[in-house]
Amino acid sequence: MPKITPIHHRKLVRILELSGAKIIGQKGSHIIMTKPGAKRRLVIPAYKQIPTFIIRNNLRTANMSRERYVELLGKVG
Repeated sequence: MPKITPIHHRKLVRILELSGAKIIGQKGSHIIMTKPGAKRRLVIPAYKQIPTFIIRNNLRTANMSRERYVELLGKVG
């Protein structure tokens, strides 16, 4: 299984959109998303390189497996 590495915030937003999440707003430099079945809102900071711990936390919140993340990352490319 490939390691999760830092990615641009637009890629992470696109991956979450492909998994069913929708952008509901932005507050400052943070993009707020919601996903059916998620524990709470997903918050993605608008960074050039999002640290891996933020990616992992958002995957856990969105109930997305690492395998699904890697699959969608390949589609977003």
